[in-house]
Amino acid sequence: MAILKAFCGDITRLSVDAIVNAANSSLLGGGGVDGAIHRAAGPELLAECAAIGGCPTGEARLTRGYRLPAPHVIHTVGPVWHGGTHGEPVALAACYRNSLQLAQRHGLASLAFPCISTGVYAYPFAPAAALAVATVRQTLVDCPAIGEVTFCCFSAGDFEVYQRLLAADAESR
Repeated sequence: MAILKAFCGDITRLSVDAIVNAANSSLLGGGGVDGAIHRAAGPELLAECAAIGGCPTGEARLTRGYRLPAPHVIHTVGPVWHGGTHGEPVALAACYRNSLQLAQRHGLASLAFPCISTGVYAYPFAPAAALAVATVRQTLVDCPAIGEVTFCCFSAGDFEVYQRLLAADAESR
């Protein structure tokens, strides 16, 4: 059974098999986590992403990590929040599920996820975090190669939410 944990800090400094990028559909960089990952990885990441040709919402693509401690980046495109009635929860769950399945197919054992869609895409944080933990836990049943998943949080408040969710998840097992 995989270890699930929360971390508060810079995802670009984590030494895991892959960090997950909360990308936009062009995969060509942007603000927030996406911009930070592109800056830390260097221009080679942008060139590889340009060759991929984009990524639809909910899907995931794998690239090298270049100058990152993580040898791989999994790019996934989260949904923009439109009140929750336009398929946002389904699309957000697909981001986590497809990222884990992609990691499984490539034999990656450790991943770090940012808080997908909770920045400029405005998905409310608490429901996004709860959905992330539940989806990861459900998906890991079919991903035995993955031994560790880290939820990387930007703020102490976000970290506390994940800590509570993971504690409740562990108690329910």
